[in-house]
Amino acid sequence: MTKLTQSLELASLSSVALVFAAFACDSGTNSDGTTGMAGARASAGTASSSAGALGSAAGSTSSAGRSNGAAGGTGGPGPHAGGTGGVVGASGSSAGGLPSSAGTVGSAGSGGGAGAIAAVPLPPLVTSAPGAYWKTDGTLTDSTAAATVTVNDTMAAQKWEGMGAAFNELGWKYLATPEMQSKAITWLFSASEGANFAWGRVPIGASDYAESRYTLDDVAVADPKPDGTESNRPAQGKFSLDRDKLKLIPYIKAAQAVKKDLRFWASPWTPPVWMKTGYKKNNGADSSQTAVKPSYYDGGTMKGDAATLSAYATYYSDFVRGYEAQGIDIEIVSPQNEPGYDQNYPSCLWDKATYSAFIGNHLGPAMQSLGVKVMLGTLSNANTDFDIAAAAAADATAKKFLAVVGAQWNTLDAGKLNALNSGLPFWATEHKCGNYPFCKKSGDCASEMGIYTSSQAPNDQAYAVESWGYIRDAISKVKVSAYNAWNMVLDKNGLGIDTSREWKQDALLVADGGTVTQTPAYFVFRHISQYVTPGATVVGTTGGDALAFKNPDGSLVAVMFNSGSANAKYVLAIGGKKFQFAMPGNGWATVKYKP
Repeated sequence: MTKLTQSLELASLSSVALVFAAFACDSGTNSDGTTGMAGARASAGTASSSAGALGSAAGSTSSAGRSNGAAGGTGGPGPHAGGTGGVVGASGSSAGGLPSSAGTVGSAGSGGGAGAIAAVPLPPLVTSAPGAYWKTDGTLTDSTAAATVTVNDTMAAQKWEGMGAAFNELGWKYLATPEMQSKAITWLFSASEGANFAWGRVPIGASDYAESRYTLDDVAVADPKPDGTESNRPAQGKFSLDRDKLKLIPYIKAAQAVKKDLRFWASPWTPPVWMKTGYKKNNGADSSQTAVKPSYYDGGTMKGDAATLSAYATYYSDFVRGYEAQGIDIEIVSPQNEPGYDQNYPSCLWDKATYSAFIGNHLGPAMQSLGVKVMLGTLSNANTDFDIAAAAAADATAKKFLAVVGAQWNTLDAGKLNALNSGLPFWATEHKCGNYPFCKKSGDCASEMGIYTSSQAPNDQAYAVESWGYIRDAISKVKVSAYNAWNMVLDKNGLGIDTSREWKQDALLVADGGTVTQTPAYFVFRHISQYVTPGATVVGTTGGDALAFKNPDGSLVAVMFNSGSANAKYVLAIGGKKFQFAMPGNGWATVKYKP
């Protein structure tokens, strides 16, 4: 469980600028990111994170919550007792932990006193529709009419860990001025003026939305064109976070200035290239064609020898410690982004035995010693990825280190995820990116609402409606406990570093011509993320198209979509009351009510 909603003072333009200046002047950390650390993470069972405790792998104890400023309360009893130092939420409860491998969750303890922060007051009704996004001037009136949507808070489903999105280099690059940075960060992370995202995904090395290909432990050379013998493959270098300090870490620190309790998970797109063999020689968009610009970073297969796997686990440890030295606590790591996909962007193939051995014998123990959990995923290929995941979930040594199963938009299938028999909660780790070039070619995307265009990413109402469907089904049908968007910020074109296709992907915010604008899809996420507190419970609804949650403070939140025409007499039954309000056509409404 995560912390309760907290009141966070909005970072002014000057305060965000001060964060950037302080970061630029920091000379207390060496290139390996370890010098000047306040101290290494404690061993499993005592290590902590800025957002509260993670349950232990054995399922018996919880790590201590790391205080991020004011002193917090003490966690109360539960299967995983909360540790001291957690920041206290509005109701005086300290944050609990993510489930252990046994699937139990620590209950929030009672607390209060010093460090308690009042919750941010939000309008009880907010609506969005084409041309009229995020309107807070609507009113709720008592009603005796038949309900359009009914919230049944006795129908409790999964616990909710929150929404988040990915930090990528290109996003920070496009936020070219302090004014753009301040506006975007406020819209994404402010509890009172933005989406209040709870999680940030951090790439370990280059993602497909980095500025260029790199890892944190290759010799710093230009991305070479592979030769026939692979003799020019980049060799092992010295681990360094110097590249991340240019854009990723400033991006994250700007978010932390606004969202004090922001939590982080991380995944690599590729290991250092000296840890794998081969590379992707064909074209991911058309396998009959050769790669347009082959790279050792793209594709290839992870080596399976113990020495390489041990070195890779050390790479993870260096990353976690290095980020901790920067004040960024990584709580969960994934062994590989899309382990069964090789693409013409940073990627790597794994076989089942190597993946399981890496988790069970190397990554799991290394992360346990640092108080960090391991994600089974992120899964993207419905065939190969699930075969790899199933092997790890069935491996007793590997499974004891796993905390959650992560799946991307195209594998959010309850049947497939349940068939893993992992006993773990599910996360949606990456939202569908919109604007699908593969649909134009194959013609097999009749059900898709996104439109492929050669000009720029559409970022339109159709993508917002499509996004709502994915989010709704992931929460109500797949029972995910967290949902992550992909890129938070892109330019109007939305291109990454994929060399096989021009996939001009959508984003939550678009930076163009010195301004930042919110896309319709941004508001879909915000309708949930700003109002639903991590630690809430997903509850049942009947009638209409809706999701509902019960926050830890007892307040109920209903998020509804109306695909038809405007309805001035839309009625919501919630918490023993009925409220009527004006529901826009082809739009959304969020209602918060505390009985």
